[in-house]
Amino acid sequence: MRIAPEGWPFILAAWVVWGALWFLAPPWASLPWFLVAVWVVAFFRDPVREGPRGDNVVIAPADGLVVSVINLDETEFLKERASRVSIFMNIFNVHVNRYPMSGTVEYRHYDPGVFGHAGTEKASVENEQSSVGLATARGRLLVKQIAGLVARRIVTDHQVGTAVIQGERMGLIRFGSRVDVFVPATAKILVHEGDKTVAGETVVAQWD
Repeated sequence: MRIAPEGWPFILAAWVVWGALWFLAPPWASLPWFLVAVWVVAFFRDPVREGPRGDNVVIAPADGLVVSVINLDETEFLKERASRVSIFMNIFNVHVNRYPMSGTVEYRHYDPGVFGHAGTEKASVENEQSSVGLATARGRLLVKQIAGLVARRIVTDHQVGTAVIQGERMGLIRFGSRVDVFVPATAKILVHEGDKTVAGETVVAQWD
């Protein structure tokens, strides 16, 4: 199993604690922490993802549940009418995020925000978040990594000017969060609220 490098300190710490409990306490007392240690490994898994590729499709940037699909005026980067697909990641989802399309990073912005529930509508505005704007062959596209109640670290891999590839790792959010992807309203949205997505595989939108 491939592991995101950011996870190794947490994985090692979890197994050290379990080992200490195993030697110093009755075996039954270490069982709950053993389950925690296994979960920490699973949380930081980074599986290889292969799916549809091309300039005519927008791929899901995150594993999780589609909690909203709305139209709005996106004024931060696209500066036009857009569709926003919001994907909520629970603590059991893969938390490595991936680029929905190939292009060049033209915009990055970090907002410290708060740590409210990531599944709510106000989280898109109020929560801690990292925004990445891409210039693609079909126009501009914006991705927001949004922290949740227990998330305390957003990792965004690339700086402005970097050429990125569809399906490539974009970053990671630790311990529960959400990712919003904004595409021009001319794109056809293919997912609906309640759908599940797989980062790097599920097509969330396409152009004719």
